[in-house]
Amino acid sequence: NSVLPKAASLIHQVCLSIHPSSIPAFPVQGHGDPLEPIPALSRVEGPHIDTQRQTTSHTHTQSYGLRDIEIYGFDYDYTLAFYSSHLHTLIFNIARDILISKHRYPEGLRKYEYIPNFAVRGLHYDVQKALLMKIDAFHYIQLGTVYRGLNPVPDEEVIAMYEGSHVPLEIMSDFYGKSTHGHTMKQFMDIFSLPEMTLLSCVNDFFMRHNIDYEPVHLYKDVKEAIRDVHVKGIMYRAVEADIEKYVCYGEQSHAVLKKLSEHGKKMFLITNSPFDFVNRGMTYIVGKDWRELFDVVIVQADKPSFFNDRRKPFRRVTDKGALLWDRIHRLDKGQIYKQGNLYEFLRLTGWRGSKVLYFGDHIYSDLADLTLKHGWRTGAIIPELRKEIKIMNTEQYVHVMTWLQSLTGLIEQMQVHRDPASQAVVDEWIREREAMKPQTKDIFNAQFGSLFRTYHNPTYFSRRLSRFADIYMASISCLLNYDLQHTFFPRRTPLQHESPFWPEYICTSCLKMTFAFSYPLHL
Repeated sequence: NSVLPKAASLIHQVCLSIHPSSIPAFPVQGHGDPLEPIPALSRVEGPHIDTQRQTTSHTHTQSYGLRDIEIYGFDYDYTLAFYSSHLHTLIFNIARDILISKHRYPEGLRKYEYIPNFAVRGLHYDVQKALLMKIDAFHYIQLGTVYRGLNPVPDEEVIAMYEGSHVPLEIMSDFYGKSTHGHTMKQFMDIFSLPEMTLLSCVNDFFMRHNIDYEPVHLYKDVKEAIRDVHVKGIMYRAVEADIEKYVCYGEQSHAVLKKLSEHGKKMFLITNSPFDFVNRGMTYIVGKDWRELFDVVIVQADKPSFFNDRRKPFRRVTDKGALLWDRIHRLDKGQIYKQGNLYEFLRLTGWRGSKVLYFGDHIYSDLADLTLKHGWRTGAIIPELRKEIKIMNTEQYVHVMTWLQSLTGLIEQMQVHRDPASQAVVDEWIREREAMKPQTKDIFNAQFGSLFRTYHNPTYFSRRLSRFADIYMASISCLLNYDLQHTFFPRRTPLQHESPFWPEYICTSCLKMTFAFSYPLHL
């Protein structure tokens, strides 16, 4: 009975703290509009989510000033051009049909349609076992998020297969998230990979439902090739160009950002893997026929990430009609289009080096990793999923669940020292309640895999890589419209584990929300 009076007092404080009238819109201090930027510029600070701005977050330990940025660089797909959900359906359907027609997969696969909310970005796929799963920053599988086909795999089976829930480093994906050189895991980091993950799951589901014996490695390679054909053979490009209003969205926002930067005298460049005709059609739709006047350099079919590492490929000029010229490139002229090349030659010809350059892209590995680690550019990650996640984080349901979950954790920590049977019975009940609540924190974001950024409490592997390679992340480049170009982002001092406030002196909703909302261990 000794534990009960003190526990009752703590619960009373918790209940007061989560009363609706005492809960401001998430996050605290007026931050939280999902349509606003989140300055992600500091690799040991948490996100700064402003209700008057758009989702932008700073990921580094040092302050970061836009006044120091003289040159802005951009990828094209999902950076300047955003796509509607119709594009993922298109990619899925075409790749599915390629599997049937080219690789002779069963005709019954045509019954499968794209499932928009099945997968999330950043998942790992075990090529040998045909399992799709979410892994945290410390290489632990989040149990309850392992899928074979379209069905979850029981936790007991997962633990038996991996001899626990930890994935050894030697079988994790390589530096660029690929399953190469003995690595059996593939990490899907590209937004375009969502239909690929769904197609893999659907084909696996078909084979299992029909008791068809198959080799998972062959399936993975065939799906990968089919998805590649959709891009490389120009099928997707032609479809988008033919009905651009159906597929391209938020064009006016990208145009406004480019116009703002141009009016402030900033230099801009575009480096994309997409072909010129596709980019030209999209940018003409977004900006107008004079779009090239905004950019000092335009490079298409760059073949990133090898563009950042391979010194051997020279630039080649492309005419307006797509013809390739053979003359040696001695300078990169405004208004011209260049193909391939490499970053070392780009740096030599432009002199754009170091932290005065900020480059934006959606692929953490292909767009940002080498620029951060090898060349010292500032990097910005475009994470469209932030819109949805921050909307959810602003709901009363999410705030209540997370506040009570944090409160229960504190109660258990403090009360577990009482060993009498009555006290242990109370603590055991709290532990069961806490375990029962954890799936809610997953399902509220995505019923299968949860949040892009967190497992139950740890950052995801995606978050870890994001914090390593991005100086700033945001839902779209339109976040920049809410900051003047003299703005400085300051890192938040988030507590280390040994610096965390003691319970219960700080048991208020703002403290609790600050803990789970802003503790992204990122760096600059």
